[in-house]
Amino acid sequence: MKKANWYFEDFVPGEEISLGSRSVSETEIIAFAEQFDPQPFHVDRVAATASIFGGVIASGWHTCSMMMRLVVDSLMSESSSMGSPGLDGVRWLLPVRAGDTLSVSYLTTKVKASASRPDRGVVWSKWTATNQRGEVVCTIEGMGMFGRRPDA
Repeated sequence: MKKANWYFEDFVPGEEISLGSRSVSETEIIAFAEQFDPQPFHVDRVAATASIFGGVIASGWHTCSMMMRLVVDSLMSESSSMGSPGLDGVRWLLPVRAGDTLSVSYLTTKVKASASRPDRGVVWSKWTATNQRGEVVCTIEGMGMFGRRPDA
């Protein structure tokens, strides 16, 4: 479900929004890891095969970055987002491998209008990434600030 404009008032606790999907290649996995997380099981095929993962896997930070891209493309780019004060939790539940397709959903868990700044509110959410087999590979819980709908 995509709305033209998302304001604080549009986020309803319990509402889940599908944000689309994205596939990842081994070339992307290695390129990201070489720059940001060069652990052997992310960048070295031989070492990765000998690791507990049995092959190259995406960095958890790469998984989070792919999730963020879907959140921005499908939600934040058409919202009154004012940024985020932070995350409460990230869980990497299963490895992401070359050829996986991640689908991401955004669940609104709580909303609170600001008492001190009437032009905004805080939205708590849980983002979930599942692979093509329907397995949950990553969850992110956090909060974002959104502008209130302007008076008509």
